Amino acid sequence: MTGKSKTSSPTVRDIAQRAGVSLGTTSRALNNQLGINDDLKARVLKAAEELGYDFSNLRQSRSIKRITFIYDRQHNTLSNNPFYSTVLHGVEDACNAEKISLTFTSTSQEEGITDRLKRDESDALLCVGAFEPEQLQEIRELGIPVALVDLWHPEMNNVNSDNFGGAYLLTEFLIQRGYKRIAFVCGPESHYSITQRRQGYRYALITHHLEQDPDLEVFRDPIMWEVEGTDNAVKKLLKLKNRPDAIFCWNDATAIQAIQTCMEAGLKVPEDIAVVGFDDLPTARTCFPPLTTVRINKEALGRRGVELLLQRPSEPTQVIVPTSLVIRSSTR
Repeated sequence: MTGKSKTSSPTVRDIAQRAGVSLGTTSRALNNQLGINDDLKARVLKAAEELGYDFSNLRQSRSIKRITFIYDRQHNTLSNNPFYSTVLHGVEDACNAEKISLTFTSTSQEEGITDRLKRDESDALLCVGAFEPEQLQEIRELGIPVALVDLWHPEMNNVNSDNFGGAYLLTEFLIQRGYKRIAFVCGPESHYSITQRRQGYRYALITHHLEQDPDLEVFRDPIMWEVEGTDNAVKKLLKLKNRPDAIFCWNDATAIQAIQTCMEAGLKVPEDIAVVGFDDLPTARTCFPPLTTVRINKEALGRRGVELLLQRPSEPTQVIVPTSLVIRSSTR
């Protein structure tokens, strides 16, 4: 008798529980990364052996030859979201420069991520946009390099735009132009980037001593219906006894629809009300009036995500990509 207690397919979580250490420590030990002492490493490897872990599954010790770009269909679709399509261009450029193969796929809460990635024989994973906590847990247990793009987790590598700083600058710009009643149309709170924009907006109001009127913060509801949801949110704002003189929308697509809703209500943009967005999509430049917004370097998000995968930092790392204001005619 060897005393081993094998399971058919032990996960990183199983090994972490057996060794009595964190998931991050377990992953670093299995992948022979820096930032872990020899005693902890030995404890993890012993637990993995006792559970019958297949060490041949560890591709992190080899060079990265294939990266999978994955997003959750519940939150995003590449076909109708030019933001993530442009991020993918940056990923493609970085992979081509490093001679790395790239595949992209989608998932949902009903589908397992592990089996899908095994079919792709991925050496590393780039998760783009929002994922549910249960999905992130499964991803953390894969035992391969992972980087999040436009998403944050305290124990994972991630790349984000300066959403807080960009929202602060845009709100400050509106205040400096004389706007006093600045509304915020918010998207899904599960999106890290959206909550950061909302916080940047609020902080700008606080630092410039403007009242935070809760009636001026509304959600696009139904949240996934761009036209109807935006119409409902903007009409709610316009019905206020003291309506806003500016509307900050969490992204450009919402802002462009908000302009249309304001015009249908008989208001001129920007003469009667200003509307601003975030992302600087191509349509922000061509809509009428052209949209004041915050520019995100979307290709840089993708490139920096690939760089994080190749660097394999020993501790969870966050990369912040700067944003900038783009002033157009939707504001005075």
